[in-house]
Amino acid sequence: MRRSPLFSGIIYIVLGGLFTYFAVEDVQKNGWGFFSYLLVLLATFDFGSGIRIIFFNKKQKEKRKK
Repeated sequence: MRRSPLFSGIIYIVLGGLFTYFAVEDVQKNGWGFFSYLLVLLATFDFGSGIRIIFFNKKQKEKRKK
């Protein structure tokens, strides 16, 4: 059973939000450190991947309709 690209994209965006939350909490507690930058980097990659996968799914559905 395969997951749809839309589901995968949503999972990536949720993970990006989770990493952003952890980064904000870490910055408030400890200031900007290596771990904070790492969390922000992971969140950025996850948001970017999630958005790219969702747009890919949209284009794929439009192709199938034609």
